[in-house]
Amino acid sequence: MPHAQLLVEDRPAGYRWLRLARPERRNALDPRLLTAVRDALAAEPGAPVLLGSTDPQVFCAGADLTISDAERAVVSDLVYDCCETIVTRPGPVIAVITGAAVGGGAQLAAASDLRIAGPGARLRWIGPPGLDLAVGAWLLPDLVGRGAALDITLTGRWVEAAEALALGLVNRVADDPLTQAEQLAADLAARGSGAGVKAVMAAGGLLDRLHAEREVNRAAWARVNSVGQR
Repeated sequence: MPHAQLLVEDRPAGYRWLRLARPERRNALDPRLLTAVRDALAAEPGAPVLLGSTDPQVFCAGADLTISDAERAVVSDLVYDCCETIVTRPGPVIAVITGAAVGGGAQLAAASDLRIAGPGARLRWIGPPGLDLAVGAWLLPDLVGRGAALDITLTGRWVEAAEALALGLVNRVADDPLTQAEQLAADLAARGSGAGVKAVMAAGGLLDRLHAEREVNRAAWARVNSVGQR
């Protein structure tokens, strides 16, 4: 079903745009929005997808802090649904990051097959304090190596665009990331889906680590919600 806070546009060159459009909440994620993202990613699975924001100042602020803990547990689970869809769909997903990407937003960006950033992009893998969540541990070692991944995930610090490029968190930093991303998506659409490449890249334990992180966070949210119920 269409969602007012997710803009979906099919382009004649054969790729799709998915834009988070909840600027009043900095694109914060709730269950309905994430369900729409997941379903839009799963539709037309062979087509390249650009995943971005209508607000150049923010990619996604992570889970909506105004919803209940029970709903935030659902958001956490849906983030992993979206990430698994990104990893396993045959068509490539290109994240276009022009502003801040935090928590679940950083997860969606990092899970994308390619990441094109603007100079103002910055990313942060962090969850609510005190819950002992794992955020990004399943994926970041493949992108930046174990040492840098531990630094980023344990400290929850910001990674600015220049450092993200140096570490390999983003593939390109461009003054006009939208144009670069659209040119790349059109080229990939003309070349073919890349399904074989993606299938090989997903092998070797990546999805096992995704499932492991998902279970860690399910258990953490279950503890929070059981305390709340008491």
